[in-house]
Amino acid sequence: MLPAAPQPCSGGVTLMLAGDVMLGRGIDQVLPQSCRPELYEPWVRDARSYVRLAERVNGPIPAPIDFSYPWGAALAEFASASLRLVNLETAITTSATPWPDKIIHYRMHPKNVTCLSAAGIDLCVLANNHVLDWGRPGLVDTLDTLDAAGIAHAGAGLDAERANEPAVLPLFDGRSLLVWALGLADSGIPLAWQASAGQSGVNLIDDSSEITAGDIAARKRHGDIVIVSIHWGGNWGYTVPQAHRQLARRLIDAGADLIHGHSSHHPIGFERYRDRPILYGCGDLINDYEGIGGHEAYRPDITMLVGCRWAPGRSAPEALWLTPLRRRRFTLEFASPKEADWLVRKLLDNAPGACPSLERDADGRLHWR
Repeated sequence: MLPAAPQPCSGGVTLMLAGDVMLGRGIDQVLPQSCRPELYEPWVRDARSYVRLAERVNGPIPAPIDFSYPWGAALAEFASASLRLVNLETAITTSATPWPDKIIHYRMHPKNVTCLSAAGIDLCVLANNHVLDWGRPGLVDTLDTLDAAGIAHAGAGLDAERANEPAVLPLFDGRSLLVWALGLADSGIPLAWQASAGQSGVNLIDDSSEITAGDIAARKRHGDIVIVSIHWGGNWGYTVPQAHRQLARRLIDAGADLIHGHSSHHPIGFERYRDRPILYGCGDLINDYEGIGGHEAYRPDITMLVGCRWAPGRSAPEALWLTPLRRRRFTLEFASPKEADWLVRKLLDNAPGACPSLERDADGRLHWR
């Protein structure tokens, strides 16, 4: 067990960020209320098969699990934060009609939205390649369920205006946290999912994103904090495309204070630009992939949370740290020192640009100097 997480300073903001959170398929099957288990994958036809795969590798899962179970050790880290943000890579719906010609479809039962509330999640990013897995009716269900639960969202909506709109969360003294959520086609988002003036969908952009940059410059006020959350790139590998670096820097030049990247199933390199962090890939926080082989070199069971703290009145973060975690039996445990050191080496060895020193401190967390 790690010591208590760093506490927010008086009047400041501590944000806890995670990459992909997938609470559907096998995980939905062990939660208190589950969707029908039928799948439309070419190799697996029953979501309960993913539960059996995980149990074969790491032992029994105590189904039905309670709503806090998938978060495990992450709960204490979330509790120390002012706000908590994840990329929700799961439709929340009981819709029975999957998106045609798509191989993988994730969904969780609307009654399992309590799983997000149990972790205190404040905002779900929806600009990703799974939010419309169960069609546009499934997207409407997802939006309605999050609204009813009081969880903010960004990156998808009933039309382009609402999909492109940032989520706005109040901070202190009239200041706000503004979160724009964007998706790129190279993450696997179908072009047909792009929201338009008369059609629901996601905020699917090209690499230049001049519209988002202009929106940031126009809407950010003194003292506000701006996060841009981007679903981009493939699932495996450490290479960061030059186009992603250029996009991230363009958004920071426009006023973004942190770039929150995701899509890769494992953490990938970071960069600092104009004193602002660019997180190119935070890795999957929660999924049901235990027992699926083929990418062991990436240690996909090792993941992390990202903590970032802002002092009162400042937009450049004063501290950033990572909490290394291990995924096992559909829950999260603190990673061992050896696993944390392995993660440090991978992140530093594969940093795409100027990356400050990343060191494991006595508290077990990785602090970005």
